[in-house]
Amino acid sequence: MVKLLKVHGSENKFFILDQTVLETLLSDTELKQVAINLCENTLGGADGLLVVDTSENCLGKMRVINADGSEAKMCGNGLRTVSRYLSEKYHLNEFKVETMESNLDVSKAEDFYQGVPAFSVEISPISFDKKDLPFAYKDLTEMIDQTVPEFLPDQTFTAIAVPNPHLISFVPEVSQLELGDLGQNLNAPNEYFPEGVNVSFCQILDTNKLFVQTYERGVGFTNACGTGMSATSLAFALLHPDRFDPTKDISVYNPGGMVKTQITLNDIKELSKIRLIGNATFTHEITLSEYNLHNNNFNEIEVSNTGEENDYQAFVKSIAEN
Repeated sequence: MVKLLKVHGSENKFFILDQTVLETLLSDTELKQVAINLCENTLGGADGLLVVDTSENCLGKMRVINADGSEAKMCGNGLRTVSRYLSEKYHLNEFKVETMESNLDVSKAEDFYQGVPAFSVEISPISFDKKDLPFAYKDLTEMIDQTVPEFLPDQTFTAIAVPNPHLISFVPEVSQLELGDLGQNLNAPNEYFPEGVNVSFCQILDTNKLFVQTYERGVGFTNACGTGMSATSLAFALLHPDRFDPTKDISVYNPGGMVKTQITLNDIKELSKIRLIGNATFTHEITLSEYNLHNNNFNEIEVSNTGEENDYQAFVKSIAEN
């Protein structure tokens, strides 16, 4: 029998599949099919499948299969949940996790709330170069606080890869209609971001206090995007130094809750450092046969509820009252 977990970071929901415990690994085609089926039809769905594999140099390797079957380079919210899984499996509090483009430092953090375990994860590498996003707009090699009337006439945009590509705009108030329209347009065939892009709108609430909502490539609207909140925090520190206190964490609110980020700026902006700290909540355990897993059959599963979602909702209520 095989166990999967349903998990979330700021209600950015995933399933975790540990391939290292299988007798036979799933092929990439099987993983894609399983991800699409799970994310659409099982336990209310999810934003992606997080696959744990063996790694030569790290405690484990994380792959991210989006809800549409595409593969992402990284996932900040997902990395926290995989970090917790590996931490509990191997009884370690600090280690590295291999991702598509880099090996990242992760560590157990202080619980966000009673019954709400948290992890701190490194977000890197950072690039502003158009080839790493990629993007094409006029003759720009970087897009930083740039007016782009073809997107929206009254906003400016900043593009950062961390390494997932992100397009960020600071707004007086987040408009879901405008965010949704822009996100759909830039993730359909377009001349500006040929591989699509995650689009985030950010409202600055106070010093080191942000609200971020993201239209995620391969997913659509999501409760939270970890790399999106990380890239937005870096853009905030660079573009709004009067509202940024480098001695303190940034509180980043989102439709699914709240995370914290730590930004250490460098004169060479690509050498700046980002850490993302937030919950790693396990909501359900799913048991099924390996045969059914390989055959993408989730009609015969056993599900147990961990009860952790009740604690997370108590945390969300507590931050709403503050």
